[in-house]
Amino acid sequence: MRDLKPVAAADLNDRVAVIDIGSNSIRLVVYEGRDRATLPIYNEKVLCGLGRDLARTGTLHAEGVARALENLVRFRHVLQGMGVQYADALATAAVREASDGQAFAQAVAERCGLDLIVVSGAEEARLSALGVLAGTPDADGVMGDLGGGSLELVGLRDGRLEEHVTLPLGPFRLMAMKNSAPKAREIVRSTLEAESWLEGYRNRRFYAVGGAWRSIAKVDIAVRQHPIHVIHQYLVGGDDIGRVSGLLARQGKSSLQSMAEVSKRRVETLPWAAVVMEQIVDLLAPESVVFSAFGLREGHLYDLLPQERQQVDPLVAGATDFDRRHGRTGRMSALGKWIGSVFADETADHARLRYVAGLLSDGFWGEHPDHRAEHAFLGVLRMQLTGVTHPQRAFLAAATFARYGGHNTPDYPALALLDSDDLTRALRIGLALRLAHTLSGGVPELLDKAVLTRTEWEVRLALGREVAWLAGDAVQRRVEALARAFGLAGRIVVDESHREVAE
Repeated sequence: MRDLKPVAAADLNDRVAVIDIGSNSIRLVVYEGRDRATLPIYNEKVLCGLGRDLARTGTLHAEGVARALENLVRFRHVLQGMGVQYADALATAAVREASDGQAFAQAVAERCGLDLIVVSGAEEARLSALGVLAGTPDADGVMGDLGGGSLELVGLRDGRLEEHVTLPLGPFRLMAMKNSAPKAREIVRSTLEAESWLEGYRNRRFYAVGGAWRSIAKVDIAVRQHPIHVIHQYLVGGDDIGRVSGLLARQGKSSLQSMAEVSKRRVETLPWAAVVMEQIVDLLAPESVVFSAFGLREGHLYDLLPQERQQVDPLVAGATDFDRRHGRTGRMSALGKWIGSVFADETADHARLRYVAGLLSDGFWGEHPDHRAEHAFLGVLRMQLTGVTHPQRAFLAAATFARYGGHNTPDYPALALLDSDDLTRALRIGLALRLAHTLSGGVPELLDKAVLTRTEWEVRLALGREVAWLAGDAVQRRVEALARAFGLAGRIVVDESHREVAE
C-alpha cells in the first residue's frame, strides 16, 4: 500500500484523514480538506474497548486489540480507495498507559502501515479544547472530554485555554473498581474536588465532548422533543442535564436497551458516564451545558492551521464552502452585503447572520419549485455547519424559507426557538434576498447598478437610467413584498443620480 504522509504536509484543500484510537472506540474521519470548517466526507466508528481491562491488568484488552487491528487494516484500504494521501493516527489514554501499548503501536505500523502518534494526557486535553474552540470560538467555561479511560478538563476564558488536567475517571476505570454507583459517585466527587482550580469556573458553561456524553444529549433531545436533532451546540440548563444524567445513572441494562437513542454498544458504559456528568454538574453548577461534536480530531486539524486561518469565522467559512459547492455562481457573498442598507439598526450578531443567509441563499435552486421553500428550510436547519447555535440555525432556516417564496410565517416547531422580533427579522432578510435574486438573476455585478434603502415611510429601489431595464413586474412585486414586511410602501425610482438620492 502507498505510504501515507502526515496531515501537516497537506495543502489546505487536500483530502486528509484522522484516525482517533481511544480507550473505547476507534474512529476514522476523512475530510475534504484541512482548512477552516472543512467538511467530513466519511466517518466510521468501531467500539473495540481497548482499555476495558487496563485498570485491572495494566494491559490492553486482548479481544479489543484483535478487533482494532482488523478494523485499522480496513481503514487503511478505505483510505487508499478514496485516494487519501495524508493521514494522522492519534492514540490516547489506553495505548499511552498500557504496558503493551508500544507493542500495539508496532503491530499497527507493521500490519496497517500507520505510524501512531501517542498523545500525552496534557496534549489530549489541549487538542480536545482546541476542537471545542474550532467550533465555538468564544467558548467560556470548562471543556470536559470523557473517553473510555480518562476525563480531560480544560478551563476556557474568552476563547483562551487555561488550566487543564487529565483524570482517571473514564467509564472503564469506574467499572473496573466494581463499586456500586453510590461509591463511584464518591470517587468521582473526591477526584474532582481535589482540583481546586475548578472552583473558579462555577456558574459558567460546561462544554461536553465524547461519545458517551453525546448519548446523554440524544436522550435529552428526545425527552424534551427538542425540534433540532443536531448534537453540536445543543444547549441545555445545567440543572436539567444533571437530572437526566442522574436518571440514566440509575437505569438498568434492560431499560437502557429499550431506548432508541442509546447505541447498544453504549449500554454498558453509559450509566458510568452519566455518573461523571452528574457530579460535574453538581460541583460546577454550570448555567448551561453545551454539547460539542468537535473534539480531539478537529482540534488536531485546527492546531495545524496557520494562525490567520484559525481566526476565520467557522460559520462564514462553512457557508462560503456551501455556496461554492451548491450555488449557481458561488459568489453569493455580495447579496448578503447588498441588502444591508435595509437593516441599518442591526446588531453585529444579526449582521453576521444576514451575511451568512446571503451565502446560503442560492444552494437549493435544484429542488422542485413546489417544495423548494420547505426543503431549503429543513436543509439549512440540519446542515453540517459549525459556529452556529440552534436558535441561529432556526433564524437562517426561516430567512432561507422566505428567500425561496415560502408563504406567510412557516409552521415549523424549530421556530419556537426564536422570539417574535428575531423571526420577523429573519423573514425580512429572506424577502430582501428574494428581491436581490430576482433583480440580478444571481449575478452579483448587476447589484452594483442598484441601491436599496429604507426610510421612515418607504422601501426604495433606486436604478440609474442606463439600467432601467432591471425594473419589471417581478421586481416590483418583490419590492412591495419587502416593504409590506416593514409596514411601509414600496417604490422603484429610475434616475441618473439614483445613488445620491438613495444615500
